[in-house]
Amino acid sequence: MPKVLRIINRFNLGGPTYNAAYLTKYLPEEYETLLIGGDKEDTEDSSQHILGDLGLNPIIIPEMRRAIRFGNDYAAYKKIKQIIEEFKPDIVHTHASKAGTLGRMAAFSCKVPAVVHTFHGHVFHSYFNKTKTRIFKRIEKKLAEKSSAIVAISNLQKQELGSVHKIADLDKIEVIPLGFDLNRFQDNLDKKRAVFRTEYQIEDDEIAIGIIGRLVPIKNHKLFIQALKKVLETTNKKVRAFIVGDGESRDEIIAIADELGIEYSRSNIAFKKTPLTFTSWIKNIDVVNAGMDIIALSSLNEGTPVSLIEAQAANNPIVSTNVGGIENVVIQNKTGLLSEMEDIETYTKNLLELIENDSKRMAMQKEGWKHVKDQFSYNRLVSDIDKLYKKILNK
Repeated sequence: MPKVLRIINRFNLGGPTYNAAYLTKYLPEEYETLLIGGDKEDTEDSSQHILGDLGLNPIIIPEMRRAIRFGNDYAAYKKIKQIIEEFKPDIVHTHASKAGTLGRMAAFSCKVPAVVHTFHGHVFHSYFNKTKTRIFKRIEKKLAEKSSAIVAISNLQKQELGSVHKIADLDKIEVIPLGFDLNRFQDNLDKKRAVFRTEYQIEDDEIAIGIIGRLVPIKNHKLFIQALKKVLETTNKKVRAFIVGDGESRDEIIAIADELGIEYSRSNIAFKKTPLTFTSWIKNIDVVNAGMDIIALSSLNEGTPVSLIEAQAANNPIVSTNVGGIENVVIQNKTGLLSEMEDIETYTKNLLELIENDSKRMAMQKEGWKHVKDQFSYNRLVSDIDKLYKKILNK
């Protein structure tokens, strides 16, 4: 029975946690899998309900944090190495950057037969200055040289990793898209919609726009707030916007709303009906999606954005910047409208088009589920990873 040690950065709410959890739970019984990772940051929502629903009890490494700190990172590395020595895995599979660095270094040190790394995104632009970016690239290249396989989550990401940033040879990079249990976004849509819209006092003739995810610089919420200001000044339709999530940029985003004169409320303090609402994290994201009419994203860089997959699974059309793997998730003019990074005029125009044009918005609603239901299924993910593991182990 092959043993798999699966390592993720931290157990926060997001794509890596979902995928690591589904793979741990649903890989064929011939595998024995151990899941480990760091704890969530204080501003992030916990993924404990995901793990609990699947009956998983991962090992938490408290020292494995998002920030680079030599003391914490070395302690985390030592703990991972000890787990490897005790568990004796045939495969170590790391997910995302911190886990990928510490986990692979420990695996190489312990001479694990097969080492796989999944890039759930990358930090090679829009995250750090040029010097830091060069250092991270050198580290990733060295780690990739010794890895058995590199997994990219989209075709575009494979080209970026192989051809643009030269992290690994293209023939070492396997494209395996993310996978989720998307059926829950189709279940009881009308009932869930009523629950969300009642809680937030959204009338039937009001159009609800949601932007879901961490409030961090790379998500570029400033673009969304600036576009919202133009939308509110232009349209005669009743529009409500909801920022769902939390993070280090929250106060900065609120300051931008203040500066632009957009009235807002924070539902975790004292909710009142306003054009813009900061909801903080909401665990039942299927209920959130059911209550929306449009889902937006304004990122500077993305791997495969989970919020847009889930949105389409709930019949929501998309307005987003066209960065990273988004073009592999959203079909332009069919399931959503995309604009170039920082192009506020087109971004605003796209929002207005879906607000004003009911028939176009409804046509896109029908296409989203058809697009994502098979391409991003966890059953497909598990099958693809199983095939990759067998190929590596049989070499």
